Amino acid sequence: MSDRRRKTATRRAAEFVDERVGGARFVREALGKVFPDHFSFMFGEVALYSFVVLVVTGVFLTFFFVPSSRTVTYEGSYRPMHGQHVSAAYDSALRLSWDVRAGLVMRQIHHWAALVFLAAIVLHLARIFFTGAFRRPREINWIVGVTLLVLAIGNGFAGYSLLDDLLSGTGLRIMFSVVESVPVVGDTVAFWVFGGEYPSDQVIGRLFIAHVLLVPAMITALLGIHLALVTRQKHTQFAGPGRTEDNVVGTRLWPTYAAKSISLFLAVAGSLALLGGLFQINPIWLYGPYDPAEVTTAAQPDWYMGWLEGALRLMPPWEVRGWGHTVPNVFFPAVLLPGLTFAALYAWPFLERRFTHDHAEHHLLDRPRDRPVRSALGAAALTFYLVLFVAGSQDVIAAKWNISVNHLNWVLRGAAIVLPVVAGFAVHRWCRDLGRGDRQAAEALDRLAEAEPHPPVPHEVDTGGP
Repeated sequence: MSDRRRKTATRRAAEFVDERVGGARFVREALGKVFPDHFSFMFGEVALYSFVVLVVTGVFLTFFFVPSSRTVTYEGSYRPMHGQHVSAAYDSALRLSWDVRAGLVMRQIHHWAALVFLAAIVLHLARIFFTGAFRRPREINWIVGVTLLVLAIGNGFAGYSLLDDLLSGTGLRIMFSVVESVPVVGDTVAFWVFGGEYPSDQVIGRLFIAHVLLVPAMITALLGIHLALVTRQKHTQFAGPGRTEDNVVGTRLWPTYAAKSISLFLAVAGSLALLGGLFQINPIWLYGPYDPAEVTTAAQPDWYMGWLEGALRLMPPWEVRGWGHTVPNVFFPAVLLPGLTFAALYAWPFLERRFTHDHAEHHLLDRPRDRPVRSALGAAALTFYLVLFVAGSQDVIAAKWNISVNHLNWVLRGAAIVLPVVAGFAVHRWCRDLGRGDRQAAEALDRLAEAEPHPPVPHEVDTGGP
């Protein structure tokens, strides 16, 4: 068949499909969509591509992992554990690490991808917060993003709890106590989630289903909703020459932005492969199998759980008794604090609108200096959680510096109260000074260049409505 006849046949087939499906217009509009040029917009894509790597490596790992607490005798290649009685989950994880070709590197890439996935979500959320990208009409997308963060944290915890090593088992034991601490319904919920009294032989199987099926499906659905809302509402952008509330200045999806995005995906995947191949993480053979009677020393969770660990360690030994019930100590740092944290995140767009009386639509972003109060509150909150994160390693810090853990706890408790106030005040003052300087400089430039025309904007411009 000649090239001309082949092109004609291809065009006829495309026209046949388009007449019945109507996708040509959608494809043209999608390929012509303009994306802003700013590095901070890449955090969301890094999260997306890390999730892709998580799915690919996770599929590989499920072929070899056995989600069971059944006791077996380890007979794999790791000689120090040879002949010991361990759970089938721990046995399969050891075999993945020592006997399956590329198993260890896949395990480590998967773990690193989870850490980067959550880090990118947090950075993306911080960028949206400090620039005001959550304002009308993007409140729903903010809620979707916060929900993605909650699901990612939960799935990360479920993932490293599956291996049934001494470190993950210690974390799971803490989580059982946290669930039990909820007044009135705690015992029932803990029994339902764990499948019985701790340690239950059903918890690994339940975590496995949640980790590989339920939560990834919800994350995928929310990512789809997030991208659909971005497409519907168009991108936000920073103010600048040629940029208005009614257009988007940047590069079109095809071919320029597509090339950038593909390059970013390859960079993310390559970086995660290098991390997985060169930097050891979660060496479960050194921790040993989980034993309820033992606890690891200097146990540290993954970074995204560090603030909860620190809150548990810093909480004074208080509990509340009344009306026939006891609210135990762990409830306040591990249930109440996270509940208030995410409730504040969910409510923030509506709280800010209520106090600022700003009900207008916004497609141009704020600079953090332009909103001193918001920036100060954000800096104070980040400082508070950073102190909690450091407190999650207080035993290691105390051992390294040869100081008392009790004294360090009191220092960190004071820091958790004082440093956020100091950080918030400093950022507020800094933003006000920077804003005042910007206004003075802008007024001087306006006076000098009042009659000069605006320079041309060397970018594609999308003037379509949201």
